[in-house]
Amino acid sequence: MASDAPTALAVRQKVQNFLNAACTGNLDLLKKIAAQLDEGKGLAKTVADIKDANKRGAIHFAAREGKTEVCKYLLEELKLDVDTQDEDGETPLLHAARQGHTLTSKYLLDHGANPAIPSELGATALHHSAGIGNIELLKYILATGVEVDLQSDAGTPLVWAAGHAQPDAVKVLLEHHANPNAETEDNITPLLSAVAAGSLACLDLLIQAGSKVNITAGGATPLHVAADNGSPDLINSLLKAGADPNAIDEDGQKPIQVAAARGQRGAVEILFPLISRIDAIPEWTIDGILEYMQSEANKQLEEMKNLKDTKAKSDTTLPTSDLPEAIDLDPTDATLHSNRSLCWIRLGQVEHALTDAKACRALRPDWPKACYREGAALRLLQKYDQAANAFYEGVKLDPENKELVNAFREAVEAGRKFHGTDQEKS
Repeated sequence: MASDAPTALAVRQKVQNFLNAACTGNLDLLKKIAAQLDEGKGLAKTVADIKDANKRGAIHFAAREGKTEVCKYLLEELKLDVDTQDEDGETPLLHAARQGHTLTSKYLLDHGANPAIPSELGATALHHSAGIGNIELLKYILATGVEVDLQSDAGTPLVWAAGHAQPDAVKVLLEHHANPNAETEDNITPLLSAVAAGSLACLDLLIQAGSKVNITAGGATPLHVAADNGSPDLINSLLKAGADPNAIDEDGQKPIQVAAARGQRGAVEILFPLISRIDAIPEWTIDGILEYMQSEANKQLEEMKNLKDTKAKSDTTLPTSDLPEAIDLDPTDATLHSNRSLCWIRLGQVEHALTDAKACRALRPDWPKACYREGAALRLLQKYDQAANAFYEGVKLDPENKELVNAFREAVEAGRKFHGTDQEKS
């Protein structure tokens, strides 16, 4: 039995070296190690069975790193399955497309890869090529006849393209008859994603294609989002397309009130001539609206501070319903950043989600949810080690939180499979 452990360790080392060879494109080394690991099952069977903890094999790693020659050997000589899926449901084509490896992706498609196969999250190679603006690959995939409106947890490829400010990709998808009004489960549309991303070019393309400008998602219209951001170009484009300047959000506010509360004077000036008077605002001028909304914001901030002081002196937790609805007006409130981080993720804006999550943690370092928000954003950015650290910090704060515990374990496993061979390489 004593000799079993060193033998197992040696085999494990060879497996790591084999997968590392696939990553680096060292075909000679890959063949050599594969022959050493073959125990009579046949080379093809042996290679197909060599996988990491997350069921990624040589074909996945070679595709992820754009090593077309390795893919060619595995598919043409060993006849491996081109659509083999890892634990996350991702095929070699998905790995190659996400990393922007056009030649490798084309090769896989030419050798039978199915572009419609989704990951566990529903994303396909079409989503990834649209999201990163890889027009050559996007057109190549569409030429296979794949459905242009394939759904994912974060919407269709058009939602991805618009949410990542990729106007060329938006144009190509629309030319292939993508639905400009496709919705996610949260009612996010391509147009709302374009506004959230601040992309006037995408917005104009979608309006020309017939996107609806008066939809509501998350309790707000695209005009509310544009007013909050204070972009005159976005606001004017939406208004020209028929956006309703008198639309009410879930807090009962019109876009002009949202803009004024954020101090967006330019937006207020654009909207002022277009809306009906709001009785609650005593002085109906541009300055009057700005002053009133800022005054209301300050009052609500004072209320919030008083509530926080009360909470600090009490052992009981104040019910959420007691917090002022306008808490979102306080840039120093961690809850705002937490909620907005989640919204950014749903819109596909992961970098923005991470920024808000980090702000949330800085404001409330002892809040487990803040750790979860940061970890979730980091995982989507494939920064698995950092994600695991964020989740672990949350677990230390709340050891009984199953969501955090599971997220930590998943991030650790994802880190092992994604970075394992890279660590071995160094």
